[in-house]
Amino acid sequence: MKRVTGIGGIFFSARDPVALRAWYQQHLGIEVQDWGGTAFSWCDAAGNPTKGTTVWSIGAAADECFAPSRSSFMINYRVDDLAAVLQSLRAEGCDVLDKTDDSDYGKFGWVMDPEGNKVELWQPPPGQ
Repeated sequence: MKRVTGIGGIFFSARDPVALRAWYQQHLGIEVQDWGGTAFSWCDAAGNPTKGTTVWSIGAAADECFAPSRSSFMINYRVDDLAAVLQSLRAEGCDVLDKTDDSDYGKFGWVMDPEGNKVELWQPPPGQ
């Protein structure tokens, strides 16, 4: 079973998310949208658009979405079969969080790595 198929998103928390977003926009040219991030569209080697995006976002440090991690970042990895990956991780003794989410954006689950970082696993909806 193939597990991770790519990176779906990178999420940061910041003491001053507005200022940090502005820094990234000014100095690195990342077009930050009103929701606090951007979605990079994928393309092939010739520059032709392909299906898929990678989200990049900065939120407030006070937000609890990374809990129980104390890290200031979380990486979202794409998977083809979330239930199977979570089952395998549990069988291997990994710290898989009980909560999962199923929404219009796809299916989400979480595991803690050995350093205490929360890792998000995402099964995109069909066609993405």
